Parts: sequence; structure tokens; C-alpha cells
Amino acid sequence: MFELVGTCSVCGKAVYCRDGFLDGIIDEEQMLKCNECEEKESH
Repeated sequence: MFELVGTCSVCGKAVYCRDGFLDGIIDEEQMLKCNECEEKESH
């Protein structure tokens, strides 16, 4: 099951909850980021 959670605060891509798992993160500033943008920022 896919449920739209919101959009990435960096790239604007749609972020979904898939079967109870978020396809992204919510950072310390409560900003939603997709997994791809989070990986880019962590390197």
C-alpha cells in the first residue's frame, strides 16, 4: 500500500509511506527529505 506523505523539501519529489515504511526521513528541523537527497547530503 502506498500513501503520499508529502514532498521532499530539497528536490520536490513525492515521498510515500510504503507498507508502513517511510521512503525518506524527517530531519532535526522537521523537514521531509527523500532517501536520495538524504544520501547525497550525508556524503
